[in-house]
Amino acid sequence: MLIGNLIACYGMLFSFTAQGYGIISISFATLSIIINYAFAFTYCRDLKKMPSHASKPWLKASLFFSVLSSLGTFYLAYMMYSRSVDQNQYLGSLYFFLHFQYNGWFSFAAMGLLIAWFRNLLPDVKISPLVFQLSFWACIPAYLLSTLWANLPPWLYVLTVFAAVAQFAGWTIFLKQLAGFWQRLKPMVSKTGGLILMLAAFAFTIKLLLQLGSTIPAVSKLAFGFRPIVIAYLHLILLAVFSLFLLSYSFENGFLQRNKTTIAGLAIIAAGVFLNEFVLLVQGVAAFSYTSIPYVNEILLGVAFTIMMGILVLLFSQFSKNDNAVLTSGRQT
Repeated sequence: MLIGNLIACYGMLFSFTAQGYGIISISFATLSIIINYAFAFTYCRDLKKMPSHASKPWLKASLFFSVLSSLGTFYLAYMMYSRSVDQNQYLGSLYFFLHFQYNGWFSFAAMGLLIAWFRNLLPDVKISPLVFQLSFWACIPAYLLSTLWANLPPWLYVLTVFAAVAQFAGWTIFLKQLAGFWQRLKPMVSKTGGLILMLAAFAFTIKLLLQLGSTIPAVSKLAFGFRPIVIAYLHLILLAVFSLFLLSYSFENGFLQRNKTTIAGLAIIAAGVFLNEFVLLVQGVAAFSYTSIPYVNEILLGVAFTIMMGILVLLFSQFSKNDNAVLTSGRQT
């Protein structure tokens, strides 16, 4: 299923680039959704065979939101097929898919992996069930944060504010509990992995604060009105939060070789992600006053090249045969 999903993803990458919404691209997208359904069913079936674990609710919820997000895709396909595209419904469907992918599928899966990782290192670690409850039940109405431009009725707006507050509250409780056992956990995590993990956690905190800020109507209109702000927000989630987390998780759990080249690749990627967010932030703030930043496209291209170079260095490090460079102790890294 993983190989099939990879084939579907590459198929979408090239076909959407070549033809936009066409028979080939939609076929690959449909294949991806079918594989996703099969994966969710199989994974949930296997989870039932496992003993009770604090990470299981997060992983189940992630699969639920992954399946739920596909409804947005289906409605987009329906509008394209029927040639009845309404701008608001089009944006609503697109944001429905993106919200339950980023804030549902990705976020809950990452939290499930994180909690499982911590529990493997410290079996007595306990995370309050309130963290999950606040995060799960707030995720559904939090979709409305992406539709504030649609002039929601007052009661829906209030529900949206509560959702943003609940998500931030859940994350705050989690960080407070993490701080309680971090001193015991710290010696078991390498400096490299720990630093990247902290950067991802910091980015996620900013993301939740931005959600809170977007509940202010004036701020929301500004954010949705300037493309660099939207792009910066999406990159904050995909690059600074999930990509950095997965790199840290992979490094700490032995999916990446521990050597000096690996650490160099991780450092270059992290620096590139930071520069990317910084440039987009400057561009977005300048857009508020309709100020043009000279050579910003070229700068972003250079930043993208930096991230690509970091990925190539990381890839090269996994084929390195230099045994003297291998760092066997987590404390060394």
